[in-house]
Parts: sequence; structure tokens; C-alpha cells
Amino acid sequence: MSEFSIAAAQEAIALAHPGRDAVAQGPRRLTTTQLTERTRRLAHVLLDHGLGLRAERHALAPYQSGQDHLAVYLHDGPEYLEAMLGAYKARLAPFNVNYRYVADELRYLLDAGRARAIVYHGAFTPILARVLADRAPLGVLLRVDDGSGHPLLPGALDYEAALAAAPSTRPLVEWSPDDLYLLFTGGTTGMPKAVMWRQADIVVAGMGVVDVRHGQEWGSIAELAAAAARPFSPRLLVAPPLMHGAGQWAAFQALLTGGTVVLPTIPDRRDPADLLEQLADQRVTTLVIVGDVFARPLIDELRRRAPNLESLQHVITGGAPLTPESRAALLELLPHVSIVDSVGSSESGTQGRGRSNPAGQAPPGCFVPNPGSRVVDEDRVKILSPGHDGIGWLATTGRIPLGYLDDPDATARTFPVIDGRRMAVAGDRAVHRPDGLIQLLGRDSVTINSGGEKIFAEEVEAAILAEPKVADVTVVGRPSERWGNEVVAIVSVRPGEQLTADEVLSTAGGRLARYKLPKQIVFVEHIVRSPAGKADYRWARSIAIAAATPAPASP
Repeated sequence: MSEFSIAAAQEAIALAHPGRDAVAQGPRRLTTTQLTERTRRLAHVLLDHGLGLRAERHALAPYQSGQDHLAVYLHDGPEYLEAMLGAYKARLAPFNVNYRYVADELRYLLDAGRARAIVYHGAFTPILARVLADRAPLGVLLRVDDGSGHPLLPGALDYEAALAAAPSTRPLVEWSPDDLYLLFTGGTTGMPKAVMWRQADIVVAGMGVVDVRHGQEWGSIAELAAAAARPFSPRLLVAPPLMHGAGQWAAFQALLTGGTVVLPTIPDRRDPADLLEQLADQRVTTLVIVGDVFARPLIDELRRRAPNLESLQHVITGGAPLTPESRAALLELLPHVSIVDSVGSSESGTQGRGRSNPAGQAPPGCFVPNPGSRVVDEDRVKILSPGHDGIGWLATTGRIPLGYLDDPDATARTFPVIDGRRMAVAGDRAVHRPDGLIQLLGRDSVTINSGGEKIFAEEVEAAILAEPKVADVTVVGRPSERWGNEVVAIVSVRPGEQLTADEVLSTAGGRLARYKLPKQIVFVEHIVRSPAGKADYRWARSIAIAAATPAPASP
């Protein structure tokens, strides 16, 4: 098992391959050497403000942090990766901030993440000013100028000026594989929680920095750096925002294997025309997306025009699977590309993959499990063998998180010991099939218990998305006197199309048992999702409940 920190791995790659592009965003370029120098400078800024390590890992409980924390409140750009790497090099733990949060949500996140420092884009100055007004002073506040014209907040430093004044020498701290990687969950079904990983574990389990040729972990950083010397350097276009785990993991996989991270040129939203332009102009080899919410607009754009994408070899979707219809459309439009569904979560890392190409297609919802992936029984007391009866929980053992920051109860629930092994059980329902594949059914928190039957929201959503006129859909449960809970679908329609509830039900009815069909279709102009494409089930549930309430009588 390889044990190394993210900071040490990045420095080794840069030393072995100076001058290679590390990050590209339109005309902006950062070489490996420049990235090393700038992140060292940022580390010095943080250290000079008294921030860093407070206690080594061995002295702490799994849910405790011994490091100061840096909130990364940025749109996508090279500075996002610099902020994370610079924090690691000062032995701080950076964490992701959703840039769509309103003031109360931002206040909660900064408190829950115990932020001692913030790197922020100038556009967020007004909301950050309100949130910081009643907080204790921070260790340091760094503003990245984005041309929005807002002045520096009181006590804040200009990011570029601070880096220019700091040395580019290696900071005098000893990086450790035990240093933390923090990732806040999306909070689409509850309040966000900070998942705590050892860096040595997330590098393997989430970022996939392993020796794929031999199916094993790297024995040392020297082996990793030597392997990155290949003349062919992968270029990954990371479509998910870097504030999302799928975006971060893909970006660091590229950085720590000698590849190039390509970022969209529109930093605060995903425009399919921009993505296609970057795929062609940057000669991208791998595109990373999040399920249908990214794939469907790309498919529409590809049908309007056909850029030269001969360099593209792989499309990887993480965080949400593709529907069979979207997978088939991508294979039709890009027949030379392989499509990989990556299954996992913030609490488990990558748990398996399903691959599709013109020669074959993985069964819908099924994936080849990673060596540590298991299915455990309903009571979470034993591991189930392939071909078991009933539905279990998807679990992972091996390199898994330490726990949730400052939450011992949630840590104990999500990371129990089962059959003598500590496991991550994030809440996904699954079946281990006789053929060895694991069939993922859906997240338990959005499973609908209706009339004594378990109905998985993701399965109903996929059936409705088979209707060509549907642009997007979210399925939720709503309280019902008759059924306990009833299925409701919130649907948006493609521009210029007309669609009725009966048409939606007719399409879905060809793929679902009758009891799984929605009791009501609620049409909306657009579906609310996170920037990473995650459905906002709290919003959808409020829409479903409001649709069941009779309108007041006219006076």
C-alpha cells in the first residue's frame, strides 16, 4: 500500500516533468513548475499568519481534526486548485463552498467547517461581508480579483499581491499521509456534512491514483513520477465544478499522474457549446461529466454541429449514472469513445465502474465492483454473498474516510464494523447479483415507501427520461392518506415541445410496474439542481406538496 500526501505527490510530478502543462483554462496556462511555485507561495502566506497543524492524527479521534481549515469560495479556475494545494503544503485542510449558497447557508457551512481562512472571488464580496460581520476575525482572508469591481473586505489581502510578496521556497513543514482531505456533501437531502479522509486514502480510493496497468497501488512516489514520464500526456476536461467531489477527484487524478486539467472557460455554469469548443481546441482525451444533466445538453449540441473530437477517447460520468438512452446517443455520435460509469460517493470513494462501447454495454444500473466493495444485509451485521435474496446496502471496506467532522454519532452510523471490518455504508441500496455485478438501486434517503412497496426515485426518473420531450425530472415522495407516501414527478419539458401527463405515464409505463408510476406529474419551467447537477430533493418535495394543496377559492 502506497502512503503519500497530495502535496508530496504534486511536487514529485513537477520535479520529474518541469514545464508540462498542469492546468489550462482557455488561453490561461500553468505549467507544473509554475503550479509548484505558486502553491508554495500560498503556503507561506498561510503559515506566516499563524495557520497550520495543531495536532498530529495519532492523537485524535476519527471525527476530530488537528489542522486549521481553509474555505475555498471560488468559481472554477486555476486558483481553486492552487488554494487546495497551497493549503496542503501549509498542512491546512481546505474545504469546498457551494457558490450558490445564500447568507444563512454560507454561515452554517463556515461554522460547520471551522474556517480559519477563506479564499474567495471578488463577486462574493457582498454576501461574505454580511456573513463575516458577526464572526470572530479570521486568520487570513484572500480575495481573488475576478473583475467584479468590489473593494477588498476589511483586513483582506489581494491574492496575487500576497503571493508575489511570499517566497517560492519549499515550506519548512513535514507533509504527512495522515493530513486531511475535507469534502462537504451536497446537502440535497439534508444539511451538508464534512467527510474527513486521510490524504493517502482519498488519493487511491477517490482520485484513482493507482498503477492501472498492474491493478495495484504505487509502491512509492518515485514509481508514480517515473510512470508519468510517458510521451503521451492525458488531458482531462473537468465539467463538474471543482466544489464537487467528482470535479476535484478528476482534477487531482490528472495533476498527480502527469496529466493536464482542462477547465471550462465559463466558470460559473456549464455551457454545452463551450464544453465542445474546449474538447476540440484543447485536444482533450477524457471528458468528465455528471450523468444525464450534463450529457443531454451535450448530445443536443453534438446533433447541431460536429466538431473534430478525434483526440477524445473516454467519457467518464461520476456522481450520477447515464440513462440507457443517453448512453446510446453518445455512442452513436461518438462511436470511437468508450463510456465509463463511475459509481461512488463522498463517504466511500469510487466503488466500481461500468463500461460501454460499441462492442458491448453494461446492464443498466450494474457495475463491476472494486475489490473493497460489498453488499451488507438490512441490519448491517453481515456481508452478503453474490446471489443473495433481498435488498442490501452498498458498502466499502479498505481505504475509507475517518468519519464526519465533529460528529461522532454520524461517524459511528455511517462507518460501522461489520464482520470484523470497518466499512463505509453511505446509504445506497444494492443487490449483489449471481454474476458478480452489483446492481445499484438508489439512495435510501430518496426511496419512497408507498403502499408497502419500496420505490427507488432514480429508477422512476430514468423511465420518465426515456420520453424524448422531457428535458429533466426529479421524483419524490409525498404524504398520502391512502398510500402512506405517493410518487410525484416534477418534470420540465424541452423548449418548443408540448407534453401531457398521460404521455409521460405512457412512456414510463412501458418500463415500470404500475405501482411505481407517479400519482401526479407536476410541470415546471426548470428543475432546480446544484451546480454539480445533483437534484435538490428538498426543493422538489416542496413543489410536490404545494401541488397537492387545493387553490384557495376566488373571493
